[in-house]
Amino acid sequence: QVQLVESGGDLVQPGGSLRLSCAASGTIFTFHAMGWYRQAPGKQRELVAIITSGGSTNYADSVRGRFTISRDNAKNNVYLQMNSLKPEDTAVYLCYARLGTSSYWGQGTQVTVSS
Repeated sequence: QVQLVESGGDLVQPGGSLRLSCAASGTIFTFHAMGWYRQAPGKQRELVAIITSGGSTNYADSVRGRFTISRDNAKNNVYLQMNSLKPEDTAVYLCYARLGTSSYWGQGTQVTVSS
């Protein structure tokens, strides 16, 4: 059974940085894509960043230039380096992985940006 476990969420001041990590287990296959979504209270879940097994990336316009996604294919881990954080980045960040037609989600890690 595939499991995704996020870590790294925290309370940080505006302008600060955080690094999220997502560790996958339960499969010997490399995920075709891994990424991060976020969901703020009262808002829809939105894509933050995604990376394919070949290293192609895509970012939401709101985070491009501030966030960097990376992955370790050997470990099936994905990371999100978040810089210049803003209050509007406050949300639960969820790890996502896709293998063929199957999608998997972590339970999320809370990121709060506030002074």
